[in-house]
Amino acid sequence: MRAKVEEIVESTSGKLVKGDAESVVSGVSTDTRSISEGDLYVALEGPNFDGNKFAEGAVESKAGALLLREGHPDISGTVERLPDEAAVVLHPAPREALGMLASWHRSRLDVPVIGITGSCGKTTTKNVLVHLLGTSRKVVGSPNSFNNEIGVPHTLFLADESTETLVVELGTNAPGEIAALCRIANPTGAIITNIGAAHLEGLGTKEGVAREKGDLAAKLTPEGFCVLNANCPFTPEISSRTSARVITFSVEGDGDLDATDLYTHGAGTTFRLDGREVTSPLVGAHNVENLLAALAACRGMGLDLDEVLPMVSGVRAARGRMERIEVGDLVILDDSYNANPTSAMASVRVLEGMHGHQRRVLVLGEMLELGEHSDPAHKAIGADAAQRKVDLLICVGELAKATAAGALEAGLANEAVLHFKTAADLVDACDGLFLGGDVILVKGSRGVGLECLVQHLSSVHEGGGAL
Repeated sequence: MRAKVEEIVESTSGKLVKGDAESVVSGVSTDTRSISEGDLYVALEGPNFDGNKFAEGAVESKAGALLLREGHPDISGTVERLPDEAAVVLHPAPREALGMLASWHRSRLDVPVIGITGSCGKTTTKNVLVHLLGTSRKVVGSPNSFNNEIGVPHTLFLADESTETLVVELGTNAPGEIAALCRIANPTGAIITNIGAAHLEGLGTKEGVAREKGDLAAKLTPEGFCVLNANCPFTPEISSRTSARVITFSVEGDGDLDATDLYTHGAGTTFRLDGREVTSPLVGAHNVENLLAALAACRGMGLDLDEVLPMVSGVRAARGRMERIEVGDLVILDDSYNANPTSAMASVRVLEGMHGHQRRVLVLGEMLELGEHSDPAHKAIGADAAQRKVDLLICVGELAKATAAGALEAGLANEAVLHFKTAADLVDACDGLFLGGDVILVKGSRGVGLECLVQHLSSVHEGGGAL
């Protein structure tokens, strides 16, 4: 993003207290460790950091301008210590100013903006859509999971006059956040992957999740499109809230794009779609849904299936999102990035469909941010694992004790259920736990840190025998 300092002042209602209003910034940074020369440094604050304290470091890193918090206890001293040539803008709420600046930048871009939300599958769907569209146009997509009030602005700042499509991931864990992000990103099209039991601590119930996610559909104009999951019970309600064209997808259902005859194999998942046989490198029915959602968005943008299906073979799993890793004679399905009841259930179904292995091993970490729903949700996952013939269930974290209990109550043998307090404890106990020929699916909330298990297994297993 290029902008004059005077444009930053006008778009944020800030106050220029030092430097040249005509000077130009070439980007935006909120972290002095990653500032590029000429960036605007926005000094954010949080429980454990104070961006104003790094103002002088930002100048040393050749920031083109600074946006600092007006009213900070040391603001006068900070401004005085900065060199006279440093352009300094003050604002009472830099985090809010970041969103205002991003909204202003978005208003300068005459491009389609596709917003993606849902209880799970957002990042995979975003990555797939960027890949499919990127073969024929310049596409900017959210890096990693940049989906909150800081990440969404940073995504928008990556776009310039040469950008032809923007794909923006939108996340939430409290009411009103999707609407706020929509005011910044102003999406012209939308994908809502699904509605499940995620962030219930902040959103209360699945109905609360549907209302919050549905705010994205409500934002769209009649000229836009909204991609919805035909198999989701909340789709009719969300459809009623949008004036945009609705395009649905499904697996073995009645969506506008419907995948049938799925089977999983070493190369991914194969299915039939509109009379065509399609093989996706991604594993599992839920990833077929993610692919279908991206294909439906391509249709919403006027592309035919035959234009984009050849690119499906190049799709790759994002790290930690059902990533298949073969180490010797172990197969690891690394789904450790995050977890909620909907995605965990999907993972168990993927493991059930894995054939030709010595054992099916499920490593399931606790699921966070579920509030009062936590205990029954964990028990339900354990029961599902037992019913789907998991050979060994390893539960990690205090909340996952309920997962173990649910599996035992559903009939899984005592010797087939293990519990560890932390991921580090599990790594320490790995010796002899996993066997050559196992397929091991690793799933858990980000805070559990199960990626350390994946790293350990990948680094020490040399094929054959016990680990």
